[in-house]
Amino acid sequence: MNTRRAFLQTTGAALAGLSLSPLVRGATPAAGLDVSVFTKHLVGLPYEQVAEIIARLGASGIEAPIRPRGHIEPAKVEDELPKFVEALKKHGLRINVLTSGINSVSDETRTEAVLRTAKALGIPRFRMNYYAYDNKKPIWPQLDEIRPRLKDLVALCREIGIQPCYQNHSGAKMVGAGIWDMALLMRDYKPEELSWCFDIMHATIEGGTSWPTEVRLVREHLALAYFKNFVWEGTRNKAVPLGDGVVGKPYVDQLKSLDYHGPVCVHVEYLKGSVKDPDYLAKAIEATRADIATLRSWWA
Repeated sequence: MNTRRAFLQTTGAALAGLSLSPLVRGATPAAGLDVSVFTKHLVGLPYEQVAEIIARLGASGIEAPIRPRGHIEPAKVEDELPKFVEALKKHGLRINVLTSGINSVSDETRTEAVLRTAKALGIPRFRMNYYAYDNKKPIWPQLDEIRPRLKDLVALCREIGIQPCYQNHSGAKMVGAGIWDMALLMRDYKPEELSWCFDIMHATIEGGTSWPTEVRLVREHLALAYFKNFVWEGTRNKAVPLGDGVVGKPYVDQLKSLDYHGPVCVHVEYLKGSVKDPDYLAKAIEATRADIATLRSWWA
């Protein structure tokens, strides 16, 4: 059984290795790239430890899951989010995007409390929860039903001064999986009012070789570019390290050709385990370091 001492020793060893990395010293190409890390794979760690790990990795900030089973439950956001932000600031980091369970204005998700707290703490944008289709019903009426919910949410966000962003997910029930449906809804708004957290992995799973068209389609409303990767296993897809899958440097080349200079975010979603396991945590830290290094090499 792992003891607390073993846990701390393993974590400390992983961090000590990072402290010697050129990546952390900022001596890599594309050092000015604004890289955040989605910290879903670090949920359960104390705020200070999350901050220390991300700082050692050389990122500029995080995408923080502030939602059920995230770093902070919505019911505790007023008390806990300032503590998290302060821990990050001590290491020169920020929350670049807050991941929420919000896709409409509702008491259930504590929409206004979460967003006003985030804005007061200097968080510029949040990722919305997805919309889902009922595939037993016609599609167009369902999109029409989303419009007023989206309109109310955008209006509140405009008042608060925070930017809502929508992530495309692959899957038959996901609004935005094919990009065009959500892009149609998004045309009603200015980019600062509603934009994409664009997921190239899910776009490639859905669009295959058409992903360059989707990138051009979302470019005007692109707030954040996600980086993660996958391989095909028959008809199923499997998440893999960034350097090992279908997605590659051509995506970065296209972003550059479209004059995109905004923030990017690395998602490490191919690991299984708990941060309470020191072996898992060491692997999570190393995997994140490797994915950031791959992204920087593509961008260089």
